[in-house]
Amino acid sequence: MASNRSFLAILSRCVLICVTLWSDVGSALSPTSARRPNIVLILTDDLDIAIGGLTPLPKTKKLIGDAGISFTNAFVASPLCCPSRASILTGKYPHNHRVINNTLEGNCSSKAWQKSEEASTFPALLRTYAGYQTFFAGKYLNQYGHSQAGGVEHVPPGWSYWVGLEKNSKYYNYTLSVNGKAEDHGADYRKDYLTDVLANRSLDFLQYKSNYLPFFMMVSIPAPHSPWTAAPQYQNSFNTTKAPRDPNFNVHGKDKHWLIRQAKTPMSNSSVQFLDDAFRKRWRTLLSVDDLVEKIVKRLEVRGELDNTYVFFTSDNGYHTGQFSLPLDKRQLYEFDIRVPLMVRGPNIKPNQTSQMPVANVDLGPTILDIAGHNVNKTKMDGMSFLPVMEGKVNSSSWRTDILVEYEGEGSPVSDPACPLLGPGVSECFPDCVCEDSYNNTYACVRTVAASTNLQYCEFDDNEVFVEVYNVTADPYQLTNIAKTIDQEVLEKMNHRLMMLQSCSGQTCRTPGVYDPRYKFDPRQMFLSHNWPPSRLRQKKK
Repeated sequence: MASNRSFLAILSRCVLICVTLWSDVGSALSPTSARRPNIVLILTDDLDIAIGGLTPLPKTKKLIGDAGISFTNAFVASPLCCPSRASILTGKYPHNHRVINNTLEGNCSSKAWQKSEEASTFPALLRTYAGYQTFFAGKYLNQYGHSQAGGVEHVPPGWSYWVGLEKNSKYYNYTLSVNGKAEDHGADYRKDYLTDVLANRSLDFLQYKSNYLPFFMMVSIPAPHSPWTAAPQYQNSFNTTKAPRDPNFNVHGKDKHWLIRQAKTPMSNSSVQFLDDAFRKRWRTLLSVDDLVEKIVKRLEVRGELDNTYVFFTSDNGYHTGQFSLPLDKRQLYEFDIRVPLMVRGPNIKPNQTSQMPVANVDLGPTILDIAGHNVNKTKMDGMSFLPVMEGKVNSSSWRTDILVEYEGEGSPVSDPACPLLGPGVSECFPDCVCEDSYNNTYACVRTVAASTNLQYCEFDDNEVFVEVYNVTADPYQLTNIAKTIDQEVLEKMNHRLMMLQSCSGQTCRTPGVYDPRYKFDPRQMFLSHNWPPSRLRQKKK
């Protein structure tokens, strides 16, 4: 009887896919659309590259990275889930899409977001203007499914078939929205482990989609986000692994923003044991991601579709475990939090390539639209297509030299009872009163990667207007803040460039950076439309 119910459930899913996608054929079929390449975007949650995040993913590296191109300077517009995912979907920096944190109040999947941005995301444009059938499975935005945001009945525009996770990453005991209908899951590995469920739903889509239209498939995996629940067969993997003891591990950030300076150094033994355990658990969850990637790529190959399909693999932000004595989280301006893996394979991409040209997650939407043949200049996206980079049609001298990183800090209006000395305004605090965030952990950075310079320049929105600057070539672990020793002219130029980027929109976000030979300083650009959301520093600043 149980097997019959399982078969009927699968059959009903397949019929739903067929009916939904056949409606796309009737509305969008054209002589040219079927010849467009297919596109797959696999998005992980909190996967770093700086501290070894790709180590548990050998099949992914072989099937995507080795078969195509790997970007060593891929960054996120904001090192936090919801703002970063909003940047991926819209192709915009946070000051333009206005998602500033993971809460409804911070515009994460809010009614305001739905009204202002969802209809112009790149999947919506793919379906409406490029004739693609579109499939989504997994985590969307952290507050998706909230009762004040339409519940799971809300299906964002642009998706032919929708399997959205209610709220934040989980592995068991969650609810999926299947085309707007709630589907509850329990704790049985065979039918509920979310990474495997997403893999199976993806394979169902590939099996039953229309063969008359190109497709876009986005698979948004919970791993390696907490609660770090591994599949049973992987629960004993990496038992002797520890978080890497890089030069910035368990080191006091003495010349950094006050939030970093407040971390206790050396960390307690219990904190080190906790972060090492978390590090192992993160890696274990990634083994199922490696399996998912293999299943999808192999299925594309069996179906004869792989050669005409672009496959992207990336993450919404990086992560840290013990760097500058911060136990574990993201949110910070440093390389371990803002740099992410990005690998792509596809037509006209030669294998075994590595590119050092800087790209950002605001570029994913423009690149995918470019692949689909849609004119990115007709959109309001801030990013730019890196398809010419992947095809070897541009070199570093004609590519951009910098990108913007923005983060709006969060804090509690009342003191943490366990940490009264810190006062109000902090959040994400650990038992030993090391806090990972605060209201005035609000910053913006220009991350420059040019032929002559590898530089990070950041300003904080606090009483000090605290500045951090790093020569990432000479100091890859960002141990020394050179803001007080670097040439004053460089500081002034970077300050001007940051102001300009914080007010940019669309094409003005793609103007030459300070270390681009084409750079010309125009003070008028700094004040065109300063859209950076007003500071929420409601407490006395530290």
